[in-house]
Amino acid sequence: MEMDCEQRVFKRNKLEDNHDHDHQHQHQQTTGMEILPREIVLDILSRLPITSLVQFKFVCRGWRALAQDPVIANLHLFKKPEEQNHPSCLILHCDFPIRNQLHFIDFSAQETSNNGNGSGEEENQKNKVKKFHTPFQEKMPEFDVVGSCNGLLCLSDSLYNDSLYIYNPFTRDYLELPKSLQYPDQEVVFGFGFHPKTRQYKVIKIVYYRKNCSSSSNQRNRRLIYPRSDVQIYTLGSPAWRSLGKVTNQFVRRPSEALVNGRLHWVTRPRRYSPARRIVSLDIDDEQFREVPKPDCGGLNKCNFHLAVLRGCLSAAVYGNYGKLEIWVMKEYDLNDSWVKEFNIGAHIPKGIKQNLDRPFKIWKNAGNSRVVRVLCVLENGEIILEYKSRVLVSFNPKNGNFKDLMFKGIPNWFQSIVHHGSFNWIDTPHDHM
Repeated sequence: MEMDCEQRVFKRNKLEDNHDHDHQHQHQQTTGMEILPREIVLDILSRLPITSLVQFKFVCRGWRALAQDPVIANLHLFKKPEEQNHPSCLILHCDFPIRNQLHFIDFSAQETSNNGNGSGEEENQKNKVKKFHTPFQEKMPEFDVVGSCNGLLCLSDSLYNDSLYIYNPFTRDYLELPKSLQYPDQEVVFGFGFHPKTRQYKVIKIVYYRKNCSSSSNQRNRRLIYPRSDVQIYTLGSPAWRSLGKVTNQFVRRPSEALVNGRLHWVTRPRRYSPARRIVSLDIDDEQFREVPKPDCGGLNKCNFHLAVLRGCLSAAVYGNYGKLEIWVMKEYDLNDSWVKEFNIGAHIPKGIKQNLDRPFKIWKNAGNSRVVRVLCVLENGEIILEYKSRVLVSFNPKNGNFKDLMFKGIPNWFQSIVHHGSFNWIDTPHDHM
């Protein structure tokens, strides 16, 4: 009897010990995040770079649910103006030699690296170009990037111009848009944007076409033989495309380069009786085209400038002699007197360009749309990121005029850069739940 009693006590103590051990094990698994109020946790997560949030999702189910909270996407999208003006990453679109690929560089990681924090292995990872997986690759192996907006990319089929996808590269969510009206012989100019008032995303497809598609001897003047136009527009979430009718302007054949104040912007082609190039916008809300005043410099009348968005402002990069560049910034939108020449960038030939001058440049199909140098964005530290010949990324310090060729492990040989604000945003994100 005493032995039975002692055995029962021993078993009970053992069970209690096991319970205490399990409790301690559970306690060790907690990180403190679970006991914080939800609004504080969400505020903390909203301050993390997108690449850290992606890693955060894979810690455990609870953290994955937190990272996927729609409020996080909203907080990333609607940050303070000074925080929105600096991109979180740069996407590199590469279609050389054959299949298209998307890579990215995390600017937030680069800033941490510049501060000297982290081990050698961490530094190597921060300076490494990473590759995105495109889940629709089999359906659309060749594509162009129409634009980036609020963490979403719009991609178009570069072979047939009949497929369009909306894609979040960090969540891998994607949506194929309905087919739009096609013409046998056409030239297409795209745009993709979001209006902060209506909270609507729209894809713009400006089609220049001709009725008779027979082969003619004027193929060399192909740019001049599209007398008809059709502006097609698609609102994300709607069942079909709509037509806005024709447009009176002939735009340069490249996607809209600037989305400012809910308006997409293009540059016009010179015409026989109107040689001056103009800046024209389309308001995503009322869907009206309007001319935007351009800076008071003669260079904009020629084919030697492109548009950009710097610190949230419409900007024009004007090419000068000997490879020099002037950057004009419209400080107050749609106000002619607010244009200011803010930066002067001298001539620079990156080492990567010098060492590969013998390589064929025309092999890339987008090479015809490229210029010697493109202004991409301004980082939080004030440095300007430039792209040279679709080959090399360079940072320019306007304070001392120094150039720095940026080196990244795994960077493609040929690419086109797209400024991107990474987020977990998706089309059906309930923005009104803020």
